[in-house]
Amino acid sequence: MYNFTKVNIKNGLFKILVIKYFIKKTAYIATSIFFCRLLIEQQPKKPSSLSDLLLIEQCRQCNRKAQMALYKKYCGGMFIIAQRYLKETDAAEDAMQEAFIKAFQKLSQFKGDVTFGAWLKRIVINTCLDTIKAKKLELQTLNDEVFTVEAPDDDWKISDEATVSEIMCAIEELPDKYKTTVKLFLLEGYDHQEISEILQISENASRTYLHRGKNKLKETLKHLRYGTGY
Repeated sequence: MYNFTKVNIKNGLFKILVIKYFIKKTAYIATSIFFCRLLIEQQPKKPSSLSDLLLIEQCRQCNRKAQMALYKKYCGGMFIIAQRYLKETDAAEDAMQEAFIKAFQKLSQFKGDVTFGAWLKRIVINTCLDTIKAKKLELQTLNDEVFTVEAPDDDWKISDEATVSEIMCAIEELPDKYKTTVKLFLLEGYDHQEISEILQISENASRTYLHRGKNKLKETLKHLRYGTGY
């Protein structure tokens, strides 16, 4: 005779295990949701390694058609990146074009250990930061002995109701020294070693800027959501 009681018990235990599994996964998703929303922005397309290498080799020989082909392939994505740091369209376009000129002049330094898109993006960001510094918006240095990080970088829990637009606007409201670090970390995916090299600050300073920027960002989003400050 078939034992329906045992079947029901097994099904019940299975459901409990499934529920526990999804609860655990939901907590992880809540922590990561901030990253997911920001990463849905359009990113530069991943290059076709073979075609890029052929174009790069031709560019090294000062082939104008190859330079134009490489430019057309990446200019759209690089302009989006430039606009993250320079909101004026003309300034972003100028920085992007200047970055391409620098890239073509420094092609001998491209070793292929990273994708061409990643190598070019670094030049674009550095060019944008140079433009910002030229406008006297230099990042303030931190005393590493005084400032320390109080929380891990992965604690980015925010309200599930916050939109991508609200998040991006909140980032723009951050002080310059925090805003640039948050953008490099969240939008570009750089780690603290890379950020310290780009901004010419220590890794500890990078972590501190990010930690303080994160707290200000979460506070701003909370005000937006509950209407306590905006």
